[in-house]
Amino acid sequence: MFMSSPGAFDPPAAFAPDLDPAAEARWATELAERAGAGDLAAMQVLLKHLTPALTRVVIGVLGGQHADRDDVLQQSLIAVQRALPAFRGECHPAGYATRIALRVALRARRSGKLEFTRREAIARLSPESAHAESPSNMADAERRRRVLRDLLQDLPEEQADALGLRVMMGWSLDEVARATGAPLNTVRSRVRLAKEALRKRIERDPQLADLKGAP
Repeated sequence: MFMSSPGAFDPPAAFAPDLDPAAEARWATELAERAGAGDLAAMQVLLKHLTPALTRVVIGVLGGQHADRDDVLQQSLIAVQRALPAFRGECHPAGYATRIALRVALRARRSGKLEFTRREAIARLSPESAHAESPSNMADAERRRRVLRDLLQDLPEEQADALGLRVMMGWSLDEVARATGAPLNTVRSRVRLAKEALRKRIERDPQLADLKGAP
């Protein structure tokens, strides 16, 4: 038990790099359950704990310099808060929240109000890539991301979750499985099916023929 009293929360070095993952998961799960039951103090601590992960998701979908990034992050936090009463501890709270944030960000793109700019595309590249790649390669990289973002909007929800976390966020299959609460083989199958759909989309569009290796 990590709660020192009914209204006080003492995460056991929750932000320390050497924190035992199992201890952190137990602490976060109990915190999420209390937050879902209406404990406002637990909700505040939990959302602060989850914000870095949700920020990475929103940036992964929208780009680091997008003007609506902070608004979508706030929408994601609100969506997580509203969804917590349904949380049953079947996965890590961060995975539960990450999936919600991914869907919020994708809906924001689908609304038609969010457009990518060249500046945002370049910002998505690592500093090493920005120096090493030619303008042509950088343009190809952004085209791959655009195709992937568009595809995520059309995929079944489970496949979109798996591919978004695996490719856009760079998570391992094990991490995706823990986050989504699905068996590893199921996650592997969802990613494979999503990638097949991506390849078919590229093959159907002659203008995307040079992207056949993506992702």
